[in-house]
Amino acid sequence: MSRDFYTLDELALQIGRDRRQVEKLVNRGIIPGRRVAGEWRFNEIEITHWLEQDLRGLDDLALAQLEQSQQSGAQKLHSPIAGLLHPETCEVPLDAGTRPAVLQALIEVAGRTWQVWDPASILKAVKEREDVMSTGFENGIAIPHPRNPLPDAVGQSLIAFGKTLSGIPFGAPGRQLTDLFFLVLARDAATHLQILARLARLLQRPGFVADLRHTESGSQAYQLIIRADEQVGT
Repeated sequence: MSRDFYTLDELALQIGRDRRQVEKLVNRGIIPGRRVAGEWRFNEIEITHWLEQDLRGLDDLALAQLEQSQQSGAQKLHSPIAGLLHPETCEVPLDAGTRPAVLQALIEVAGRTWQVWDPASILKAVKEREDVMSTGFENGIAIPHPRNPLPDAVGQSLIAFGKTLSGIPFGAPGRQLTDLFFLVLARDAATHLQILARLARLLQRPGFVADLRHTESGSQAYQLIIRADEQVGT
């Protein structure tokens, strides 16, 4: 799409939901949009930010629909986890005790792929995203990422994982401490949302988070994540 907005029909297709359902959410002010010459228009960046928050409350079916709606042509990934997470981008334990240190360490881990071209810009963007709203979840997990894709800062989209020895304050709801971190660096919005939807599905699997918390090495964590990802299916 050459423009930076969606029509109502395009939005429904983009997020994998029925048009009537989307229209109701728009009319209730839940989905951000504005009328232009009597027609609804939705900014691509605003929709991406809304989806980031909305997916926290979605079940597996809705997450799967969102994930599949982001797949197209050459960018289609059977699983963005299997394709973008690597053994060398999993670090257990992650040597960090503060939020800034975690972000710095994760970017260094991601840099092992040689696909991180501008780590300073990425760190700045990830910190700015956390300042807007923490990416921490209630279960001790955080998914830090830039507010917008940075195609000039990374050669390929990628994911890095880290587990700290103990939980740290990361801005999660209820001031819960966080010890499991997935850094998401995507070159485009579709891949970004596909990764987030897949991760959310993975984190909903019974026992997965507890098992991940008990891993003792990066290779062990990587194998656990890949096995669980294969079980999620499409």
